[in-house]
Amino acid sequence: MENVHKIIIIGSGPAGFTAAIYAGRANLAPIVFEGNQPGGQLTITTEVENYPGFPDGVMGPELMEIFRKQAQRFGAECIYQFVTDVDFSEYPYTVTTDRGEKYRGETIIISTGASAKLLGLPTEQEYMGYGVSACATCDGFFFRNLEVAVVGGGDTAMEEALFLTKFATKVNIIHRRDEFRASKIMLDRAKSNPKIAFILDSEVAEVKGEVRDQKKVMTGLDIRNLKTGEITHKKCDGLFIGIGHKPNTDLFVGKIDMNEAGYIVTRSGSTYTNIPGVFACGDVQDPTYRQAVTAAGSGCMSAIDAERWLEKQEHEKQTIEMERWKKSNS
Repeated sequence: MENVHKIIIIGSGPAGFTAAIYAGRANLAPIVFEGNQPGGQLTITTEVENYPGFPDGVMGPELMEIFRKQAQRFGAECIYQFVTDVDFSEYPYTVTTDRGEKYRGETIIISTGASAKLLGLPTEQEYMGYGVSACATCDGFFFRNLEVAVVGGGDTAMEEALFLTKFATKVNIIHRRDEFRASKIMLDRAKSNPKIAFILDSEVAEVKGEVRDQKKVMTGLDIRNLKTGEITHKKCDGLFIGIGHKPNTDLFVGKIDMNEAGYIVTRSGSTYTNIPGVFACGDVQDPTYRQAVTAAGSGCMSAIDAERWLEKQEHEKQTIEMERWKKSNS
């Protein structure tokens, strides 16, 4: 068993690394378990143009490496291990890694993020970041004056499609059924938008593309009609997966309060969870915005919350010790 650490951060990405930067600057010597995707979702993103401070854009992996170096500059220790278990039943809390190593922490910051639900196609992965995306808000700008497709039938798909009409010439919504899970108001908005077309009772069979100027480029989709089995080719320049996100919280089931969708519940206006000394930040507790900049902001909040919580515990401890000293010397 390792010595007790002031702050243990589970997960990296903008939230985890920002928490580490602030905790490091507070001389709390945080340790960061980077998990099975060091740097988070941005490491599978190509160019990031909407993060402040980079007027010419920056590659996702490069941005996360900058975050990591800044955290390490202030004393954060980054550990390339995956946390497989947590024990919040006894204080200080214990985390166990995939190597069987155990670490104890006075505070825990959870920043394990969320993962976009994908279709599971090999070509979907091949063209991820080269035409395929799971975030219209992040990547829609790159598809100005181009035709794109969105997969899904819920509010997420409708929101993505409506946002994309600001840039694309046409948005095709591909849905497996002819009925939708989307709310009536969102569906009506999509149906009334002249740029949006619907391809129903269908699924994406394959993403097509080619190499241009030594770069992969998506060129279209093979679409399967689920009633007839017929496959047709659709020329388009982008595919957005709008079937929702899954928070990476399997590790914490039954150990911390979550909502019905599996997102960790935090106290309004803070990153406090229902477990004293345990905080959550980034996409793991944010089903609404899911942006790098908002994740970084909540990472800052979590470190400040943890620092103040530790100060309060130390103050209460000193007060108790002072009372004991007074009694023993009275």
